[in-house]
Amino acid sequence: MRDYLLTLCVTAAVTYLLTGPVRKFAIATGAMPEIRARDVHREPTPRLGGIAMFFGLCAGLLVADHLQNLNSVFDQSNEPRALLSGAALIWLIGVLDDKFELDALIKLGAQMISAGVMVAQGLTILWLPIPGVGTVALTQWQGTLLTVALVVLTINAVNFVDGLDGLAAGMVCIATGAFFLYAYRLWYGYTIEAAAPATLFAAILMGMCLGFLPHNMHPARIFMGDSGSMLIGLILAASAISITGQVDPDTLKIFEGSTREATHAALPVFIPLILPLTIIAIPMTDLVLAIVRRTWKGQSPFAADRGHLHHRLLEIGHSHSRAVLIMYFWSALIAFGALAYSVHSTSMWIVLAITALSALGLVLLLLPRFSPRAPRWAEAVVPPRYRRRKPLPEPEPEHAAVEEERVPVPAGLHGSTAIGHRSRFSDRRKAGTPS
Repeated sequence: MRDYLLTLCVTAAVTYLLTGPVRKFAIATGAMPEIRARDVHREPTPRLGGIAMFFGLCAGLLVADHLQNLNSVFDQSNEPRALLSGAALIWLIGVLDDKFELDALIKLGAQMISAGVMVAQGLTILWLPIPGVGTVALTQWQGTLLTVALVVLTINAVNFVDGLDGLAAGMVCIATGAFFLYAYRLWYGYTIEAAAPATLFAAILMGMCLGFLPHNMHPARIFMGDSGSMLIGLILAASAISITGQVDPDTLKIFEGSTREATHAALPVFIPLILPLTIIAIPMTDLVLAIVRRTWKGQSPFAADRGHLHHRLLEIGHSHSRAVLIMYFWSALIAFGALAYSVHSTSMWIVLAITALSALGLVLLLLPRFSPRAPRWAEAVVPPRYRRRKPLPEPEPEHAAVEEERVPVPAGLHGSTAIGHRSRFSDRRKAGTPS
């Protein structure tokens, strides 16, 4: 754990320190696109934050390669090299897109090629543990197609959710934290060496997100752009593929004992089918809804709009920060709920806690729909928006202005009333002044 934490800290430090210079570089190169109709920010903000994140990835892999307890990952597996190859390709395409706005089909093809590069180097799904069936071995073509599909879906899901300051990096960091604990438990608790690469990928991904978040929180000083969102999406998919299709379920000896014992013992194996989906559950839901919505309107599935989940939260009435925190909450609830259930599946307290937190999440979602007011005795300690509004004082009746009796003044020269007989002369005569 110490080596993983050291790798995480180095990755976060490198990403954090490089983000500032990358921001200046993005401004100098003009990587500050104009504000679009679907954007939430009001001022042009530089992109290319993925450059700092990619160098953070390289620094994390380099440090891990020189640590005694993690060096075996590079000796016994080719997955770190496969990840770096695919990440470099998708990162390069993302940088070009941040600068020149590439076509959506070009990016889709690059995503498939990046997944194919990883598959060619051994990072692929070899078998699937299916409940009630057992371990199902996949052919080469089946594994390749399934791996490419999972990579493309994950990349686009993360890319779609990147719409608010700090949203994508925070959600991926939270979900990856749960995934890291699960992978570390398989590697350390069950002594499964095949889970070590996924554990390393998760630690590096958390460091990348944590190092970038201070620059990306609202109001963001820089965006990660497609160079960052597609990069972290690919690493997230690579972690799930590594632990789902590389860990042999037979190493856990799940088919021993009674049927009930075998079922409970099989949960750590079957959970990889669920956990990779839970960590991207919200982005994937947003992706599916976007495709259905745009197709229903006769638009391209890649056409941008303001119908994403985070846009809907803003339309409901949530502030920018509150919408991001609500998305964080649901991401943590789903990911850590699945993790807790995989560890103690027989505990009813976990189910009750997840249910109670889900109810709390629904209340938070509907908070702008009603205006809670604190009792009068607590108004002094609550924010002003929760205090009862005092009735406005009734306007005083307007007194009718007493119009003075005016003597019509004959028009003077050219119809002007400023020249003519002045009444003060007669007043002076009344006062005895000489005329």
